[in-house]
Amino acid sequence: MKIGLTYDLRSWYLERGYTMDETAEFDKEETVLSLENVLKTLGYQTERIGNIFELVEKLSHGQRWDLVFNIAEGLYGDGRESVVPALLDQYRIPYVFSGPVVMGISLNKFYARLVTAAAGVPVSPGMIISSEDEVINASKLTFPLFVKPVAEGTGKGITEKSVIADMDGLHRQCHYLLHEYNQPVLVEEFLPGREFTVGVTGSNGDARVIGGMEVVCKDNMPYSKDVKENYQGIVDYKIIDTELRDECYRVALEAWKALGGVDAGRIDLRANRDGQICFIEANPLAGLNPVHSDLPILARMNGMGFEELMEAIISSAIKRNQISEQ
Repeated sequence: MKIGLTYDLRSWYLERGYTMDETAEFDKEETVLSLENVLKTLGYQTERIGNIFELVEKLSHGQRWDLVFNIAEGLYGDGRESVVPALLDQYRIPYVFSGPVVMGISLNKFYARLVTAAAGVPVSPGMIISSEDEVINASKLTFPLFVKPVAEGTGKGITEKSVIADMDGLHRQCHYLLHEYNQPVLVEEFLPGREFTVGVTGSNGDARVIGGMEVVCKDNMPYSKDVKENYQGIVDYKIIDTELRDECYRVALEAWKALGGVDAGRIDLRANRDGQICFIEANPLAGLNPVHSDLPILARMNGMGFEELMEAIISSAIKRNQISEQ
C-alpha cells in the first residue's frame, strides 16, 4: 500500500516570507521524517506530497495514493484545516483523520461548544463576540472571564492577559484580539480548576481513550503558544489522578463522539469552580512529533509507544475506509 503524506513544513513557509506566528502550527522536518520511518516500519510504502499547493500540483499531474496521511493545518481562514480533506474527497482518495466538516467545526471553538453541549457534555458558560459593540453582552457572564480567538490553534492569542477581571479589561483584550486576528473572540467564564488533555483513537463505536495527562504550567501560566513551544522547565505533565480519571475519560469520549472525530485526536478539559470536568476544545488534527507533541507524550505516559499509536491510527483509517491491504 502506498501512503502519501500531506503536511505543512514550517521551513517551506518561512523561506517564502511567512512569519513565525503565521506558521506556529506547522511541522518541522523531524516530524515528517518520524512519520515516514514508522510507516515504513509498519510495512507501508510512503511518498511525500507536501502542502495544499504541492498536493494540487501532484493531483493535476495524475498522481494518486492508496491512502493519504494528512497532517496539513492550512494557512488562512477558519476552514483551513478542511481544505486538504475536502480536496481529497473530490478525488475519492481516502485519508487519515477527520473530514472537512469535523475539522471546520472543531477549529471554530464556539461551534465545537455548541455541538458538545447539545450532546450533554459540560462546557463553561460563554458567548461569541464579533465586534466591539457586542462586548457589553458579556456583562451577563460571571467574572473572571477567559478570552481567545475563536479559530486558532497551538495556543495562539492566549497570554497572561487572557484571564479578565472586569469589563475594562474585557474591552481592551477584545479590541486587541479582534484587530490582531481578524476573527471573532470567544468569551467564557474562566475555569479555575486543573487542566487535562485526553487522547482518543478510533471512530464511532470503536473509539477508545488511550490515556490522558494533567497539564501543570509554572506560576499558573496559561497553556499558550509560547509555553507549548518552550514547555521544558515550564510545564509539568502528570498522569491523571485515579479519582478524576474516569470522569476525564468519559467527558473526552462523549465529546469525541459528539463531534464525529475519527482515527485519533485529543480533547482538552478543565475543571470549573465546582470541580466538574468541562470540555474546552477538540483537536482532531493533533500534533504528531514523537517527542514534543501532546498526543504522543500522553500515549507514552500511558504505556503506548509511538509505533503502536501510529498503528492504531492507520488501522482505524483502513477499517473506516474499507481499504484492502492486498
